Amino acid sequence: MTIIVGYVPTKEGRAALRRAAQEASLRHLKLIVVNSHRGGRDFDAKEAQRFETELSRVQDQLDAEGIEHEVRALVRGNEPSEDLIAVAEETSADFIVIGLRRRTPVGKLILGSNAQRILLDASCPVLAVKADDSED
Repeated sequence: MTIIVGYVPTKEGRAALRRAAQEASLRHLKLIVVNSHRGGRDFDAKEAQRFETELSRVQDQLDAEGIEHEVRALVRGNEPSEDLIAVAEETSADFIVIGLRRRTPVGKLILGSNAQRILLDASCPVLAVKADDSED
């Protein structure tokens, strides 16, 4: 039994990670942190190092909290939604946690494409989390 969380180092990603860690601790489930990139020329060695450092910090944080976890950094040319759904199916996840950006009234008509795909295509429940306005 697992919880999957899509993580990027943004306030939305940190909010999703916090909530997923709370749920994993509460339910005594393994947490799988998925950091997915399409790759390509925008994802150079410097960017890869930045994400590796951030994921190491996440791992240390989860270790300190005593949460059973696994961190997966995926650079396979897929959209993040594809990777999250694939990992959820592979692990028979209990649910997926994703972070959502706050949007203007007009922006609410158009949900982010990755979030929309996860909400519509995932075979398990999806918990969508918004970041607090006070977060960076």
